[in-house]
Amino acid sequence: MASGVHCGGRLAALPCVATVVIFFSVVSMPPYAECVASQPPPPPLVLGYYGLKCPIAERIVKEVVSAAARRNPGILAGLIRMYFHDCFVRGCDASVLLKSADGQAERDHRANRSLQGFEIVEEIKSWLEAVCPMTVSCADILSFAARDSVALAGGIYYDVLSGRRDGLVSRASEVITNLPSFNSNAQQLVDAFAKKGLTAEEMVTLSGAHTIGVAHCSLLSSRLYNYNNTGGIKPSTVDPSMDPRYAEYLKTKCPQPQGNGMVPDTAVFLEGRTPAQLDNKYYQDLMNKRGMLRSDQTLQESPATAPLVAAYAGKNELWAREFAKAMVRLGNVEVLTGKSGEIRSRSPKHLLGAVAIAHTQPQYALSIHTLIYGTHKTSIALKKA
Repeated sequence: MASGVHCGGRLAALPCVATVVIFFSVVSMPPYAECVASQPPPPPLVLGYYGLKCPIAERIVKEVVSAAARRNPGILAGLIRMYFHDCFVRGCDASVLLKSADGQAERDHRANRSLQGFEIVEEIKSWLEAVCPMTVSCADILSFAARDSVALAGGIYYDVLSGRRDGLVSRASEVITNLPSFNSNAQQLVDAFAKKGLTAEEMVTLSGAHTIGVAHCSLLSSRLYNYNNTGGIKPSTVDPSMDPRYAEYLKTKCPQPQGNGMVPDTAVFLEGRTPAQLDNKYYQDLMNKRGMLRSDQTLQESPATAPLVAAYAGKNELWAREFAKAMVRLGNVEVLTGKSGEIRSRSPKHLLGAVAIAHTQPQYALSIHTLIYGTHKTSIALKKA
């Protein structure tokens, strides 16, 4: 399949003639090593990468994300989660957005089937391709969208370095080997983040994103019914690391699985007091044994991570400051720059997508006034109906 597709397009062929993709297996030919050795180091990400290439790029992302949040505040958690899932598999290269004809791309894996926000990224890409064709990568769109989601949900601001390129490969099989499990213990989480160049402290800090959004009953029912305690001595109805009163509350949301083992796919807020706000209540819940997922509560139980959990539980400003720093670090994981990867675009039939959006969603419309480079101005305004 040729390159030059929209953010969620089909998998594209790799551009290097010395590398062949056969049924998602990469085979490197002998000349490839010499080719790589002669290549200069890839350029780093920079602040303001699109300042001259597409000055309104970040403004467009912010306006579309803001409008989407007004329609559905839960989309902010969805975009942040999508960013995590993308960066942990093949780095921050937007490979989570790619589709495959045989259903074997990252987004097809069961861990990603509940991801939300694909349509928001496509909407942003429609606008950007209408004004700055083949310029802004989907990987950078995801980074900007996550940044703006964090700002809207928690009033936490940070600068995003940009210049990422889009990946050409997306394999469902790589999801399970890279994404941490909801049943991971603290050491397993530390190891998973270390593989991405992130510290144990950054792991604890970024886990605070679980203060917004939802989890499905299928991820927590094993903690509520017929749980085998960690000592392996005797079965326990409820995970002993969970506050019994909290467990009883969760049982009202997640009934016991039926005889066929089917678990209702009900969504439950990860943190119930301020479920749409990024704050430190996640850590306060962990201190009270109210972490919903096993991979959350383990942070408070482990001697290596418990002190930082306690520190964040006591001071929201401390966590917010460190969370901003950690998000910047996350955005540097295994990025493609320079001539690596590609810049995905929309095919001609999609270039009018922005116009279609304005008509199908009359509550708002982005109005692009001018796009003339050089001595003229590029501007964008939010036009409310």
